[in-house]
Amino acid sequence: MLNRTSYCLLTASSLLVLITACGDLSAPTASEPPSKRSVAAAVPTPSPHMSDEERSRAEIGVDLHEDAYHPTPASQAKRHADVAQQFTAPMQEIAPARAVTGVIGPLPIPTPSDAGERYAETDPNPVKRVSQAPVSTFSIDVDTGAYANVRRFLQAGALPPPAAVRVEEMLNYFRYDYAQGSSPQDPFAIHTELSPTPWNAKTQLLHIGIQGYAPENTADVPVNLVFLIDVSGSMNHPKKLGLLKSSLRLLPRQLKPSDTLAIVTYAGATRVALAATPAREQKKILAALTQLQAGGSTHGAAGIELAYQQAEAQFDPNGVNRVILATDGDFNVGMSDVASLKKRIAEKRASGIALTTLGFGTGNYNDHLMEQLADTGDGQYAYIDTLSEARKVLVDELTATLLTIARDVKVQIEFNPAVVSEYRLIGYRNRLLREEDFSNDRVDAGDVGAGHSVTALYEIALVGSDGQRLNPLRYHQDGAQQGGEGDELAYLQMRYKLPGESASRLRQQIVHPQTERPLSDASDNFRFAAAVAAFGQQLAGSDYLDGFDYAAMLQLARRARGEDVHGERGEFLRLLELAQALDG
Repeated sequence: MLNRTSYCLLTASSLLVLITACGDLSAPTASEPPSKRSVAAAVPTPSPHMSDEERSRAEIGVDLHEDAYHPTPASQAKRHADVAQQFTAPMQEIAPARAVTGVIGPLPIPTPSDAGERYAETDPNPVKRVSQAPVSTFSIDVDTGAYANVRRFLQAGALPPPAAVRVEEMLNYFRYDYAQGSSPQDPFAIHTELSPTPWNAKTQLLHIGIQGYAPENTADVPVNLVFLIDVSGSMNHPKKLGLLKSSLRLLPRQLKPSDTLAIVTYAGATRVALAATPAREQKKILAALTQLQAGGSTHGAAGIELAYQQAEAQFDPNGVNRVILATDGDFNVGMSDVASLKKRIAEKRASGIALTTLGFGTGNYNDHLMEQLADTGDGQYAYIDTLSEARKVLVDELTATLLTIARDVKVQIEFNPAVVSEYRLIGYRNRLLREEDFSNDRVDAGDVGAGHSVTALYEIALVGSDGQRLNPLRYHQDGAQQGGEGDELAYLQMRYKLPGESASRLRQQIVHPQTERPLSDASDNFRFAAAVAAFGQQLAGSDYLDGFDYAAMLQLARRARGEDVHGERGEFLRLLELAQALDG
């Protein structure tokens, strides 16, 4: 299939054939307007008359008009197929000659996961019987890295490795129309909704939406940032250090003039490339970024230590103190060193300095490590595949990225055995906690930034329904006969700590069964989140979708697109169409 052969190792002879075959690709196709092809043919060089963003795009070879035209997934798939035909036809002609001459033909390059990218292998959450395990506990997650990484694979013409897909990060990438928390002292609003499961009409989907408070004014919160930038040889690529530098150009003007920003770099050695500098000195900051060059080995642990020293020097107990690590994650350290590194990050987290990770690049990308370090440092993990994604993280959602409104946020659901027979939490596999961890304030959990939302979905089977997947037990008394409040579906509890507090606060809310209604009457939030969850499960190789295909996902998502002010839901539809073409 095209997605499994789009990466090829070319010998000199096959490269010549490819160049010949691709010679006419500059001509417009029937599905692509000539105007776009002519614009894309000439990417401008940096000019002193350009804005910072235009200069950033030019430095990494990005067409300044890239947002003016978006080829449809169908046209992209057709172009992929055309290229494949032009490439494979000459190869078929060469094949007989290869047997005689002994010329080694083109071999497929391994997919990114096989070529050195590292992901944590996890199985999906199993179906649980309420009579045996009525309580489900997990730490919240506001990371979004998996979604952007999945997008990178699909836009490159390949399906992502199943291990690269974390459904909760796909769900939490999007904005939802939830009611907002009311104040810094009461920072969360909890929304629940129940409707038939799109991929299984015999079960119900419980949608939990938690929305954080977004302060209107953050002018009185000082910000102390230290960027720890990987400039090792592995970062020597326009989509790595080039994109990183362009991304950070967007940040200084988003900060208050008195906020400080420092830059520490690491490769074979570490150094302070920019001592703590007020954001008002933008030219000095941008000049330091411009001078960054890649080369040498990787010594990430030493770099983190130096970055923390810089953060401590400017530490403000009443402000934001954060190290932001920007790298491809290629630390070249063993498991014992990773454990020591995480221990050090946890110590600094306890002292008030958080760690956020921004991932860049392909090939040797270490997704697993980037997620682990951010989780340990009580920070967000984001993957930056485009300048637009950098703008989302460092401009549009900067306050949420930097300003924490609640720490160690945990969610616990107790299902009523009189109503619910089985349940399955979708995603959050590496965020699960033990039941007793919920009330233990010493157990670390995820933090929530200002305005962040968290979405979680449970697929549940009601007592007596045909949606139960587990075989009945011989000696088990049916849930309906065990007692319990029949007008309560579940009991939802949240624990969180306000900034500066060491004791957690408790929120509790009863989830009531809702009158049976068709899926079409569910909110846009519900239906769109369900489409995202189905897509994530499909890419991860789930066995729970019962034939719910890409066409059904597209229909569900299109009807729930809503206003889509930022265009993120429209982009999701295009990714669904790409995956449908690649997986056909």
